[in-house]
Amino acid sequence: MKKSFIESQTFNGIDFTKQKFEKGNYEFCNFVNCNFMNLDLSENRFIECTFSDCNLSNSNLFQAGFQDILFKDCKMLGLRFDDCNPFALSMNFEACALDHSSFYKVKLTDTNFTKSNLQSVDFTASNLSQSTFDASDLQDAIFDQVNLQKADFRNARNFRIDPENNQIKGAKFSLATVVGLLSKYNIVIE
Repeated sequence: MKKSFIESQTFNGIDFTKQKFEKGNYEFCNFVNCNFMNLDLSENRFIECTFSDCNLSNSNLFQAGFQDILFKDCKMLGLRFDDCNPFALSMNFEACALDHSSFYKVKLTDTNFTKSNLQSVDFTASNLSQSTFDASDLQDAIFDQVNLQKADFRNARNFRIDPENNQIKGAKFSLATVVGLLSKYNIVIE
């Protein structure tokens, strides 16, 4: 099946669960207030696109390509980013709900997670070096064998990171957030 090439278009207020989503390569496109919930986005390619106020929850991302993407104010629950095409994968998130999503073994260096909910997200074996978690909630997020070198957690909250089980050289933490590094020791910090 031939894929379409769609460039520099804005899609506003479209419910793709009721209207067909055209498989293809999307470049420099904006998706505003669109519903992709439970949609099959597999093998689509998005380059330098912005998703604002969209719902992508539980969508199939198998071999979907995301290069230089901004997700802003999006609902993205239960997504398997580990199924995405890893080639040039780069995304940033502003005020998004990513709860119960998986970044297992995903390389997402220099990624911004700003004012986002990342509750119960699985980051196991991922590379998040130089990433920033500014004002994001990481309650019950899983950090196991993760490269967090030079990552910034100074304004993050509710994270638990075992320094013995993750690479944290050069990572930034504030005095208020350092308790997230020591939680496994069951000590009291006042």
